[in-house]
Amino acid sequence: MSLSHLIVSQLRCIEQAELEIPESLTLIWGANASGKTSLLEGVFLLGRGRSFRTRNSERLIRYGQDHLRVIGDTRGEPGLAHHLGVEVSRAGTTARIDGRSAASLAELTQMLPVQVIEPGVHRLVEEGGHRRRRWMDWAVFHVEPQFVDTWVRYTRALKQRNAALRTSPQEAGAWDPELSHTGEAIAASRRRYMLELDPWWHETVGALVGLDVELHYQPGWNQEHSLKESLAHSRSRDEARHVTHSGPHRADVAVRLHGRPAREVLSRGQQKLVAAAMMIAQLKLLQSVTRAVPTLLLDDPAAELDGERLARFIAQIRSLKSQLVVTSLSADSRLFGTPERTFHVGQGRVQPV
Repeated sequence: MSLSHLIVSQLRCIEQAELEIPESLTLIWGANASGKTSLLEGVFLLGRGRSFRTRNSERLIRYGQDHLRVIGDTRGEPGLAHHLGVEVSRAGTTARIDGRSAASLAELTQMLPVQVIEPGVHRLVEEGGHRRRRWMDWAVFHVEPQFVDTWVRYTRALKQRNAALRTSPQEAGAWDPELSHTGEAIAASRRRYMLELDPWWHETVGALVGLDVELHYQPGWNQEHSLKESLAHSRSRDEARHVTHSGPHRADVAVRLHGRPAREVLSRGQQKLVAAAMMIAQLKLLQSVTRAVPTLLLDDPAAELDGERLARFIAQIRSLKSQLVVTSLSADSRLFGTPERTFHVGQGRVQPV
């Protein structure tokens, strides 16, 4: 399921670019602000329906244009290769898969498994739970394919319940059965995934950081009660604030060291390695369970890592059986071996080397 062909148009500073992506290692090099990271955003957009740099997809559209497009092909056995397309306009983001409109952007996740480790990866440890929920759910989508449908049903019911809380609070309870059923299923899937991840996590974080950092799954409501009961208990607060307070949309994965939040005790460099360990352990589990070949994007991977930490990071990346797309300031970068294809980016133009 790795990426074989990529076309990007009107994305940030890139007017048009077409790349043939090999199965192993691709190097994209160029000066700062030349457009290297924008190419990685294009790949990520194709597999996720969003950017890893901004939550506002409109910001990706090249100045003066009204939309952007990313088109790509995946490689695989007959019936397993796919043709994907994503368009972002002022009206929103749409996707097509093998010529049909995708029912949800979440479908892209199953077609092209893509993950990224970039200079801001420490935010996975440092910031709020929404990043860790996305990190967790991306893998659950692959490990349990039916999770996508459950997640879509829950999201729709949650939107309807929140809308009712704003306009007709007395009708909000009508959505509780669907929210409870799908929410409990989501929590169960996430719990199974975190249990499966545990041995991979301890192996990877030990090798990268050498500290006993723990991951603790928090489902989003008090586990002394069912979700149905929690929704009933929080009804008055929900009605007062016009939002649903209990459910898997409030879940988190607490990252702790010796019982304290890791963000309070780890340096920026250590946080980056812990976050990278979360990504790498996830990919190890995914490969073990699904035999998938994910695409891993590495944006300026040497940033903020000293010699020893960088060596540990490189060793872990090389142990993966992933398609790698790496950016660098230098055409001579060989951190992860000799690239099969090299592209130079300058002033938004992409040229094979």
